[in-house]
Amino acid sequence: MSGHSKWSTIKHKKAATDARRGKMFSKILKEITVAARIGGGDPKGNPRLRAALLEARSNSVPGDNIDRAIKKGTGELAAEVYEEVIYEGYGPGGVAILVEGLTDNRNRTAGEVRHVFARNGGNLGESGCVAWMFTRRGYFAIDRNAAPALDEEKLMELALELGADDVAIEEEAYEIYTPMEEFITVQEELERRGIPVAAKELAMVPQTWVDVPRDKVNQVLRLMEALEDHDDVQNVWANLHVDEKVLEAQSR
Repeated sequence: MSGHSKWSTIKHKKAATDARRGKMFSKILKEITVAARIGGGDPKGNPRLRAALLEARSNSVPGDNIDRAIKKGTGELAAEVYEEVIYEGYGPGGVAILVEGLTDNRNRTAGEVRHVFARNGGNLGESGCVAWMFTRRGYFAIDRNAAPALDEEKLMELALELGADDVAIEEEAYEIYTPMEEFITVQEELERRGIPVAAKELAMVPQTWVDVPRDKVNQVLRLMEALEDHDDVQNVWANLHVDEKVLEAQSR
């Protein structure tokens, strides 16, 4: 059983993302283009593209936009060439922060990300300073109210059938963690069974968590949201552990 829940952080993040839907579309389409450039335009033979297309579908990204993004990746349409970048650093309260991005100008993005860290009480660190704390895993949250037939016993049976390597039982949600390689298979199996998934991520999950003092929480969240707002940033991960009531108060 997991000793920490991501659900409260996911809810806060989702609320912020929903308020910036256009920017979210742009990030998904950029990922589709890069995935198609690296692994080809056929999702059957390109797991990364397949995952990006599932993400696009679940967020109602228009089909025409998706088709153009794939063609940009395969070279059928002209497009910028993006490269993957990772930035690591620390936020207020000693929180470790890992930033994943796609950029067409590495020097520009590095300078701007450094500025975001500094402006919000954080510090951009050297490569490798926090990455070792994170492991990429599949994450799924199931809203307990939306799945009343799924009790705790059935959840454990489901987790075993799916090959999950960890679960957490929270007041509002069941959480399932899977090996990275099983993320798409598990997502498709949950859809096939009609199990409502409230949130899903191919996430960088911390091995340890940092309890952040109440007076630092808003500052950490402000830093993370400023990083997520950057056009070249795809994902921001942190080993932030905050009491759910405190986090909900910051969301109001």
